[in-house]
Parts: sequence; structure tokens; C-alpha cells
Amino acid sequence: MVLSKLKTVFLSVSVTILAASLISFPRESFEASIRGLTMWWEIVFPSLLPFFIVSEMLIGFGVVKFIGVLLEPLMRPLFKVPGVGGFVWAMGMASGQPAGAKFSSRLRQEGHLTQIEAERLVSFTNSSNPLFIFSAVAVGFFNNPKIGLLLAAAHYLGNICVGIIMRFYGKETPETSDERKKFKFRTALSVLHQTRIKDNRPIGKLLGDAVNSSIQTLLMIGGFIILFSVINKLLYLLHITAILAKTVEVMLSSLSFPDMLSIPFISGLFEITMGSQLISHVQDATLLQKAIITSFILAFSGFSIQAQVASILAQTDIRFKPFFIARILQGIFAALFALLLWKPLYIRFSHNEQPSNTLPVVFLGDGSIANHVYHKMIEVGPLITIFSLLIYTALLFTRLKKS
Repeated sequence: MVLSKLKTVFLSVSVTILAASLISFPRESFEASIRGLTMWWEIVFPSLLPFFIVSEMLIGFGVVKFIGVLLEPLMRPLFKVPGVGGFVWAMGMASGQPAGAKFSSRLRQEGHLTQIEAERLVSFTNSSNPLFIFSAVAVGFFNNPKIGLLLAAAHYLGNICVGIIMRFYGKETPETSDERKKFKFRTALSVLHQTRIKDNRPIGKLLGDAVNSSIQTLLMIGGFIILFSVINKLLYLLHITAILAKTVEVMLSSLSFPDMLSIPFISGLFEITMGSQLISHVQDATLLQKAIITSFILAFSGFSIQAQVASILAQTDIRFKPFFIARILQGIFAALFALLLWKPLYIRFSHNEQPSNTLPVVFLGDGSIANHVYHKMIEVGPLITIFSLLIYTALLFTRLKKS
């Protein structure tokens, strides 16, 4: 009871301080809001929308269930999740955060996952997509394409380690019985057909529902991005970031890291884009030190993305606590892998005058495909966002008119 009252007081005071800060720093708050909005409508919305819509249609057509049956022999022994987890893992990695939470919640609502399986799955299927790591962070912030390979390897290896550890989370349920071990390709086709028949919505209705659900989720994500962009700026203006950084300086000093990394680290805990950018500009730190800290905050995901995930998970019975613990674990793993892979990955390729054939050509050089796609997205992203919102408005108006 006392803790509940303290929580109420804390939340009330925090919101009051936030409101007072918005009034005290209107220009700075507006600029931070514009920055968050720009990031959302240029990059986040156009990059996530296709994945969200396609995933909804794949679920409706039964393709996800088909993939799940085929991947059962891999996902069940390795991560103790059904084969459909392979679809969530691949889509989450390709589209970026918080797609893993979106797809996991959707499959939980469809009954493809138990609560424990969904909590295991969501803990390791939320990751930054390769485009963001190689183009925005490596090229855009560090101006060093080769550092992207190190950050990506550390990030995804950390993801796998978290998935393996989380397989020991929770107890087995009767639903995870031996019936799934003998599935074959013919069975997968049968499941595909049965799922499609069960969901008897016409294609037009299915597509409309997919667009509607996807845009609603992206609007929510946009709100969180803008909110945390403003909060991050206000924390800096109120010197709260500097106060929190003092505690981090002790930890950094024990690791022989410069104190100048403390404020960028705290900023990164709230929002990974701002944190990564600030870390790349620290002059007193070595590139290895900056790579380790950046790797940690990319894996931790930032409170902004975690708030987005919490909002998505709140629509189901999937608990947020396992996801949060997994983010800390992945941050530690990613930082360790950045240190361990520094020489075999970064130093080795940096000393080669000619790029090694083993390094993906897609992500090399300032003229890389990933960097080109990233800048093209910035150019056409707003148009895609506006056009999609117009379609969403038309669909919403049509449904309201029918009802």
C-alpha cells in the first residue's frame, strides 16, 4: 500500500515537472519534438510499415504457421519456442525495433505461443536492423563504414546468447508436448491450408485490417519517439543528465574509460540515436571504447524503444520484466563481443588495403548500397508516410460511415 502511494506521488511529481519544463523551455522542446517527428516520418514509418503489413497478411494466410512447422526442429531445441519464432526473429532483425514485440504479441493473440514462449521470444527478437547500424551509426555518426561490421556482429551475437539463456526461463507447459516433434512438409502444407480456411476474411478485408493495425501501431511508436526526444532534451537542460552521469563516471573510471563518455551514455540509455551520435563525437575516447559503449546502448535499446515495447505488450498477457532483464543481458554481451571481436574483425579489415572478400560488399564504403538506401529513404520517406496516412484516414472514414 505504501509503495503504491509512493509510486503515485512519484508519477504525479514527474509529470508536473515535465509540464513545467515544457513551459520553461518552449523553443528547445519544440526543436526536440521536430527532431523526433523527423526521425519518425523519414525513417521509422516508411521502413517499418511494409514489414508490419506483410507480416499481418502472412499470419492471415497461414504462411507463418507453415514456416513455424518447418522451423520447429531448429527453434524448439535451441530457444524452447515454437517454429513460428523463426519468422518473428527474421522479421524483427530485418525491420528493426520494436517489430519483434509487435509480431510476438500478434502471434500470442492468435494462440500460436504460450505466455512463457512469447516472453522468451520477445526477449531476443527485438534488435536494430542492419540498415540503421551500418548506415546511420557507422557511416552517419562515426564516418567509418568498417565499424558497422563490428557493431552488427556484436549486436546479433548478443541477441543469440540472450535467446539461449532465456530458454531456461519459465517452466514447460502441457502445450509444448511431443506432438510438434514429428511435423513434416506435408503436415506444414496441411496446417497452411487449415489456417487459411479458418481465417475466412476476403483478401480486401485482410489487407484493410493489416494496413489499419500497422498504422495504428506506428502512430503509437511515433508518439513515443517524439516524447522521449523531448524528455531527453529536457533532462539535459535541467542538468539531470549531468547528475546521473556522475554515478556512471565511477563505473567508467574503474574500466579506464574517459569521463566524457558518461553524458552520451546516459543519453543513449534514453534514446539510442542521440546517444550513438554523442558517443561518436567524444574526442578523448579511443574508437574501441566508443564502439563498446555504442554496442551496449544499441543492445539495451533505450527507454524510448522499451516504452514502445511495453505499450505493445500491454495488449496481451506478455510481461515486460523478462524483456527488460534481457536488454541488460544483451547490452553486457554486446559490449563483451565488441571487445573480443575488435582485433579479428575491425583491426584485420582496417589494415587491408583491399577489402576482404569475406566482408559484405553491400556495407563497404561511402557509396555502399545500405548508405544509398538510407539516404533515399530520407528523401522519399515523408511522401510514403503522408500517402499511407491518407489511405489510413480513408479506410477509417469508410469504416465509421458503415458503422
